[in-house]
Amino acid sequence: MPLVIERDAPAAAPQPPASPRALPDPLLRIAGVSLEYRTPGRVVRAAHRIDLDVYEADRFVLLGPSGCGKSTLLKAIAGFIAPVEGEITLAGVPVRKPGPDRIVVFQEFDQLPPWKTVVENVAFPLRAARGLGRREALERARVTIEKVGLSAFAGSYPHQLSGGMKQRVAIARALAMQPKVLLMDEPFAALDALTRRKMQEELLALWDEARLTLVFVTHSIEEALVVGNRMAVLSPHPGRVRGEYNCHEFDLSSIGSRAFQAAVQRLHQRLFEPAPEAALR
Repeated sequence: MPLVIERDAPAAAPQPPASPRALPDPLLRIAGVSLEYRTPGRVVRAAHRIDLDVYEADRFVLLGPSGCGKSTLLKAIAGFIAPVEGEITLAGVPVRKPGPDRIVVFQEFDQLPPWKTVVENVAFPLRAARGLGRREALERARVTIEKVGLSAFAGSYPHQLSGGMKQRVAIARALAMQPKVLLMDEPFAALDALTRRKMQEELLALWDEARLTLVFVTHSIEEALVVGNRMAVLSPHPGRVRGEYNCHEFDLSSIGSRAFQAAVQRLHQRLFEPAPEAALR
């Protein structure tokens, strides 16, 4: 019996109520969304008519090859890009612009102001976007820094930290804001293999404690299976949803197992199968 199950319809919520009539509405809904960007001389369609539902406490992964529009879709969820068709809603409210209810953690390590200490970096958006006073912001920052294991470095500056530690600060800064959805754009891609695995462990531990709603972009099949409980596989450019999968039965201890490797092979075939795509309209 396969542990990764392809669905004709979107996969169910991670812990649905016993009665189908009590199934909750999705926290995040992407309905018929197409995204475009301009280059010199032409308009490029990055994603085409995407339909996805993300439920509260989901670890939802967008998996696809480079150029499939997954990062562009994440930016649209964050409110940085407006769809050319379709709509994105969060808790039933249309997404029109960036907001503190959606926080993005990017791949780049240099997203932290270098003149601020770790605790100041985490506290700053709490004061700027949430309007907290200095004392309350610093207190919440210290609590969050402790959760990511960096209390000993609270007074350090970014140039004194390793790449993995900088990413932990970025995650702490996002968690401190208590967003409705945490958006992560290949946050561990630039790390070495050992640090990447450690960061995956820490992210899953944080999710287990806080039950946050996560949308995670990656082009690594193995990472998608480990980090996610549900995933959408996107086709090469322009990105379309090729399938949705449940993968909640896998974790870091599954790597190397026969079932895990079979799932990797199945997803690889799904990602790169030479299926003809429908013409854009």
